[in-house]
Amino acid sequence: MKIEAVDFFYLSMPQVEDIGDGSQDALLVRVAAGGYVGWGECEAAPLVTIAAMICPMSHSACKPVLASVLGASLDSPADIARIHADVHQNSMDLLQADHALSGIDIALWDLLGQRYQEPVWKLLGYERAYPKTPYASMLFGDTPQETCDKVRATRERGFRVVKLGWGPYGKTTPEADRDQVLAAREGLGADGLLCVDAGTVWADDLALGEARLAALREAKVYWLEEPFHTGALHVYKALATLSAPIYIAGGEGAHNEHMARHMIDYAGVGYVQIDTGRIGGITVAKRVVDYAVQRGARYINHTFTSHLALSASLQPYAGVREHHLCEYPVELKSLAYDLTSEHLLPDANGDIQTPDQPGLGIAPDVAALRNYLVDAEIVVNGQTLYKTPAL
Repeated sequence: MKIEAVDFFYLSMPQVEDIGDGSQDALLVRVAAGGYVGWGECEAAPLVTIAAMICPMSHSACKPVLASVLGASLDSPADIARIHADVHQNSMDLLQADHALSGIDIALWDLLGQRYQEPVWKLLGYERAYPKTPYASMLFGDTPQETCDKVRATRERGFRVVKLGWGPYGKTTPEADRDQVLAAREGLGADGLLCVDAGTVWADDLALGEARLAALREAKVYWLEEPFHTGALHVYKALATLSAPIYIAGGEGAHNEHMARHMIDYAGVGYVQIDTGRIGGITVAKRVVDYAVQRGARYINHTFTSHLALSASLQPYAGVREHHLCEYPVELKSLAYDLTSEHLLPDANGDIQTPDQPGLGIAPDVAALRNYLVDAEIVVNGQTLYKTPAL
């Protein structure tokens, strides 16, 4: 097969709020080859990522991502690996390239799954997909009482694991943060697993992270996620040496395999969290899974958008039984929820099953997408390089 078309769809809520919620807009990718269609989703700002797909060449190592994709052969996973190599060679100076490639890569795997009538996880070499325990991923409330109420309601829905992040946490005093995490523990109950996401709020200031450890221990928090920027490896490592029994988690900011490996090797993380829509797709995420297993770190998906992205995020580690937690967003904006008509819901045991249907096992609801489609056009020197394609 030859890749005949790669289309990008910029979707958005009518109003995007200044909050840590990545489900407010989306960039959807559609790939066509040999009579088959695959879908993927980028975890990136849509318009600048579209620009990376189609921008005019600056020089031999700064070409548009599509130059390495359109017309390429696609018959096996080896072809996807070759496309990756071509993009990295031809677009190495285009910093948005890996974000753009992520959505394309996911769509390529989905398309191959359609062709061979196999789920992606089987194409990756797994014999079976193990159930994952979802953690309800949500934002802190504006007040401790709101946080307590949100967590209690989520526990009543059957979730045994909850992660709270962003919101006011880390932005004022350690005492205010203590009130928040103890309220979360009250809402969850003594037996639930509680995680906290600081959203890189302390940049690279070790003292600010260290000042919260006593309260996190008091609340029996399981892990502290992203206390610092992804690249602040030495500060991550320093906090990891102080935080026991609390694990340090991070890696969602990794947008290539090397950054993820550095988190495992030098940051002391107990959990490496990877977003297939950001790191380069399923191909690169699977390499990180293999490396994490080799190095004794736990792999976990990162996703805060649609259930298409959720399925893509599960595929790379579906067959690793011991790595059983998965992020499960529970506060999606209508765009992210409506993006697919089918959703990955907890089963009778409260677990999430990676789909065993061909490809990702889940597809966009094209009719619903029309409600969120952003009409965009990019024109350079009178030539239209991009225009919103027809759904």
